Amino acid sequence: MPRGDSYDYIIVGAGSAGCVLANRLSADPSVKVLLLEAGKNDRHLWLKIPLKFRDLMTDMRFNWGYDSEPEPQLGNRSIYIPRGRVLGGSSTINGMVYARGHSSDFDHWRQLGLAGWSYADVLPYFKRSEGHVDGDSAYHGGDGPLTVSKGDGDSGAHRAYRDAARAAGLPVSDDLNGKDEEGIGQPAYTIRNNRRASTSRVFLAPVLKRRNLTLIMDAHVNHVVFEGQRAVGIEYRVGGGAPVIARAEREVILSGGAYNSPQTLMLSGIGDADELRRHGIAPLHHSPAVGKNLQDHVHTGVGYVSTNSDTFDKYLRADRLALSAIQWMLFSKGHLGTLPLGAIGFVRSRPDIERPDIELMLTKVSPEARVWFPGIRKPIGGYLGCRTLLLHPESRGEVKLRSANPADKPRIFNNFFQAEKDMTTLRDGVKLARRLYASEPLRSMIGEEMFPGKAIQTDDEIDAYIRETANLMYHPVGTCRMGSDLEAVVDGELKVNGVQGLRVVDASVMPTLPGGHTNAPTIMIAEKAADMILGRNAPPPAEV
Repeated sequence: MPRGDSYDYIIVGAGSAGCVLANRLSADPSVKVLLLEAGKNDRHLWLKIPLKFRDLMTDMRFNWGYDSEPEPQLGNRSIYIPRGRVLGGSSTINGMVYARGHSSDFDHWRQLGLAGWSYADVLPYFKRSEGHVDGDSAYHGGDGPLTVSKGDGDSGAHRAYRDAARAAGLPVSDDLNGKDEEGIGQPAYTIRNNRRASTSRVFLAPVLKRRNLTLIMDAHVNHVVFEGQRAVGIEYRVGGGAPVIARAEREVILSGGAYNSPQTLMLSGIGDADELRRHGIAPLHHSPAVGKNLQDHVHTGVGYVSTNSDTFDKYLRADRLALSAIQWMLFSKGHLGTLPLGAIGFVRSRPDIERPDIELMLTKVSPEARVWFPGIRKPIGGYLGCRTLLLHPESRGEVKLRSANPADKPRIFNNFFQAEKDMTTLRDGVKLARRLYASEPLRSMIGEEMFPGKAIQTDDEIDAYIRETANLMYHPVGTCRMGSDLEAVVDGELKVNGVQGLRVVDASVMPTLPGGHTNAPTIMIAEKAADMILGRNAPPPAEV
């Protein structure tokens, strides 16, 4: 088999974590870094336009296009799962919302025995990556590569959402990633100059000319190469070419995400030994937790006909959209560089719980919105509504091998609503959203409830609606769980238990799902991992 070059570090996956690692590790000119990415480059125009993100979810040029196994609690529906297969990974196709999660989410990691992972410990790493538009502060970094901009804050829809929240007895917040973590507030986005700020653009592109950094795209990994119990390289192929082995003198780092990283571990002989043998894979280390503990945010919708003229639908008229495209191309202005969220909220479904358990993504455009023009195609019409998300599911899913063939997609079992409490909480979230829209001034801005619809009122009816409509928010975590116990897949330094020279650095290591969006904490994990890998001391804990 052909032998590739030798490197100090090999990173598998140029996604939200991998691009950060490539930047930070290669900043040391004495080390050689190889970055492998199964997708291609991110130069396509659509990948730069924020408003195109919904189309990217189904564009198979940039997407792994996974599907879940039939979900028993959802009428055996299979759920489509987009994941980025392109430089930048899912940060190149996602919705660009920057939401770290609640501080107690990370304090809980510390309570699980993970020293160095409390909120005070990780906040400096959030700040290190961040280039917030308002500059440096106690909660934000102003000089990091990742631009964090503020979304809709002046429109009538945003003001109405905040005023209705107060009327409904819900808190409001001026900074959901700062001191006031709970309430209805202004969204934050990874958008720079009205263009998507993916990790490939802000972390990787500026350093690709470094002589000690090699990027290979269209690289499909077969497995990690071991000598005894030590990882010493990666076997991969480019396109349909012959397998090649690249050697890692120091470490192999898996950054493929919550589906691909456990798949690579299992293909390499690390997983449940009996399951591996069933696929003809010789076990190297029995680690039954690999692929287990899958968590994701599940959501459903509440939506209304809008009687107000301040909705996004008017901007989707073909001539106006064309003008906006010209403004975006020439001046980095216009609606193509924005997202139609009126507000975002992290709220408690009941006053007796300690942290928000529901997210409301409050929008002013219909999920079925489309380009229209008078006399040719009618608009969908004015709309106000929200996606209602379950932030802390108790149900746990699993990722399994389909076969020993690395080209076969993994099998994904979400097991939504396996825990009865998850249904109860999301049902309460639907009721809370209805309460918000029944509060002034929103009540005077809406007409008919489009969904669930006024005929759906009882708990059983709401539950049936949720089972029929629930979908993923595409925030998978947990399948290579970090922990202080022997059953954990990786330890607190993200080293794979039972072997040497191998780490996992991506969302799969999160032991529990943060109550936010997962791109920001994944980037934080990569920033922290870079210090661990290079042997640098962690910054002092934040005092906030």
